[in-house]
Amino acid sequence: MAATPGFRKDAVVVPAEGKHPVDETLPPLKMFTSGLQHVAAMYAGVVAPPMIVGPAVGLSATETAFLMGASLFTAGLATLLQTLGFWKIGAKLPFVNGVSFAGVTPMIAIGKGAGDNAVPVIFGAIIVAGVLGFFAAPYFGKLVRFFPPVVTGTVITLIGVSLLPVSFNWSQGGNRTATDYGSMQNIGMAAVTLAIVLLMRKFLRGFLQQISILLGLVAGTLIALPLGMTNLDAVRNADFVGFPTPFHFGAPQFQVAAIISMCIVMLVCMTESTADILALGKIVGRPADEKTIEGGLRADALGSAISPLFNGFMCSAFAQNIGLVAMTKVRSRFVVAAGGGILILLGLCPIAASVIGVVPLPVLGGAGIVLFGSVAASGIQTLAGAAMEKGENALIVAAALGIGLIPIAAPGFYHAFPKDLLVVLDSGISTGCVVAIALNLAFNHLGTKKGAAQAAGPEPVPVH
Repeated sequence: MAATPGFRKDAVVVPAEGKHPVDETLPPLKMFTSGLQHVAAMYAGVVAPPMIVGPAVGLSATETAFLMGASLFTAGLATLLQTLGFWKIGAKLPFVNGVSFAGVTPMIAIGKGAGDNAVPVIFGAIIVAGVLGFFAAPYFGKLVRFFPPVVTGTVITLIGVSLLPVSFNWSQGGNRTATDYGSMQNIGMAAVTLAIVLLMRKFLRGFLQQISILLGLVAGTLIALPLGMTNLDAVRNADFVGFPTPFHFGAPQFQVAAIISMCIVMLVCMTESTADILALGKIVGRPADEKTIEGGLRADALGSAISPLFNGFMCSAFAQNIGLVAMTKVRSRFVVAAGGGILILLGLCPIAASVIGVVPLPVLGGAGIVLFGSVAASGIQTLAGAAMEKGENALIVAAALGIGLIPIAAPGFYHAFPKDLLVVLDSGISTGCVVAIALNLAFNHLGTKKGAAQAAGPEPVPVH
């Protein structure tokens, strides 16, 4: 296959002597502790999507805890696919995979339209999107130019902004019918947790700073204990050992509108992963060529396609772990593979996943403001490199953000539209992504001279 412009077939840097640091194995203890650090950095991000989607589609606390365990398990499988790989699958870099935030809002929209079949319909859509993404991987590198920062930055910003209302709801108590919903105690608890997380990010360093959100959740929960705000039911009902039963929620169902929505999410995930692979390749001294990117995208897509088998959601790169690699200077992919193994073990221990159920929703809400807000901030950071002063990029961002925010600012805006269309229209991420891509094509590609598309900005940058 001919090399995609911008990627050199001979770009891999190999040391003159011995193994490349990416392929080195470390002593067992260091391998475990370094892998555990990667798990700690990503844990909150892995369990947050099922924590949001579960209640939104009508699942009980126990079923939501099951979803969280399944997400840890499938994140571990996807991480092993990326780091160890086989055949033409896997970037074979210290690359962590987990549940993508990009799918949260679309999945909630799908769930609202599917009723009691919400989870099977979501899983069916993810399977199809994953399979299509797997076969599209060899060609995606050639399409990356249609996903410049003006598009990716807009979409990432919408992901974060779309999730923030969830943290606001949690901060008030989560249950709108409860008598204490929005009480000063709930909002105060959220504010205390937010302050703790911010202080930890400010004053802690290294590993502890990386897990400041987890530490904030622990501290907030301890403060909430004497106030009677904790619920231990999920832990009491959880088994110590268990396996995520295949298709626990029923056989997958396939609906066209849901599939279209998740295919859009898959494109977003592949775009983010491409940028992350490029960034990680530079950090570890093994620049990513076309073959590496194809393998990484195949692992993303295959991990997503098999996740629903074990009741997990769509998987993609976790960029925060790229920052961890840069900070620790530990470049071995086997360290991250060890982290993948730890994730699998956590997924096989339901009580480990259910512990998060002890955390009061206001505490989660306070930490969620930082967690979800950082996603939006990453999008704004990406837009900073989008050459907004060139062409019509500012107009593209304005229109895509405006349309993408409609389901958030005016939830009933599309109430008169056909039900099947609502699956896509009620997801600001999906609509904003489509608008951004279409306008970028119209203004920066169609009818422009060769090279004029550069007005869209440089190659996508990774999310941190």
